[in-house]
Parts: sequence; C-alpha cells; structure tokens
Amino acid sequence: MPASSTTATSRIVEAYYSSIKVIMAVLLAAMVVLVFGNVVLRYVFNSGIALSEELSRWLFVWMVFLGAIVGLREHAHLGVDSFVKLLSPMGRKICYALSHALMLYASVLLTEGSWKQTVLNWDTTAPASGLSVGLFYAAGLVFGVASIPILLHDLYRLFSGQLATSELIAISESEEHVPAAPAPANGNDRR
Repeated sequence: MPASSTTATSRIVEAYYSSIKVIMAVLLAAMVVLVFGNVVLRYVFNSGIALSEELSRWLFVWMVFLGAIVGLREHAHLGVDSFVKLLSPMGRKICYALSHALMLYASVLLTEGSWKQTVLNWDTTAPASGLSVGLFYAAGLVFGVASIPILLHDLYRLFSGQLATSELIAISESEEHVPAAPAPANGNDRR
C-alpha cells in the first residue's frame, strides 16, 4: 500500500475516533444540563422535566459504550498484568493472542445479542420520551461492531510482527499516571 493512502487512511481513522470523543463530550454536557436543570426546577420551581431521568440514563449508556470503543483502541482499560510480566516474550504473545481472541468472541456475542435486542424492542416506546427502546440497545450494537475491527487489527499487528514487545501488555495501569509521593527526608511520616 502506498504511503499516501496509508496516511489518508490514518487521518480518516483519527477523525473517526476524534468524532467519537466529541460526541461523548456532547452527551456528557447534555446529561449535566438535563440533571442539573431538573434538580433546579424540582427544588426551586416545584416542577421538573418529565423525560430528564430517562434521557440522561440513555445518554449515559451511550457515552459508556462510546468510551469503551475509545478505551479499547487506546488500550486505556485497567487490567492486572502481574502474571503476564513474568512470561517470556513468546508467552506474552500467546497471552495477547488468547486474550484478544476471547475479547473478539465476546464482542461477536455482544453484537449478536444487541442486534437481537434492538430488533426485538424497536417497536416498543419508552414511557417518558416516546423514543424507541431499540435505540437504547443499539449502543451495545455500535460498540460490538466498532470493537471487532480494533481487535482484528491488534491481532493482525501481532501476527505480522508489527507489535513491539512493550506493546504486548495492552492495559493501562493507574500507577503509571500518578507520580509517587516523595519520602519524608527524616524518615518520619507524622504530620
């Protein structure tokens, strides 16, 4: 594949994930407005927005599933890597392939189940908003469809030798992002 088409493809993929992040920010802002507005209306004006609770719950579900897509792509999910760190590079590759195969299987199951639930509930309307309940279940469908190519791409990189040994532990540790507190100079920890 020529470098220009690879660059164009990379730009399209980056734009896709950037748009997901923007959508997540919009969903979060809408949730804040709905919930805060409803609280103010309820306690100050003794009224409220009828569909606030239902709609904010739906927005939250969609935001979580969209965030899971971004997290999967950026390997930002938390995980326990104690065992994998003890393995040889070949053992890490086997664990990586096995874990991705299991995630791929789970994504296929999620996609299939979400599809069935979306179709089954498409004609059912939510009580407050009147929206199709199928839209609620479609969030899982969107995640499932988006996660499969991410996992397949990771497996392709593994089997084609494009994955560095440092990338074989594909999780984010919380300690990596928090700097360690300096030890007291006198060895005394009292305050």
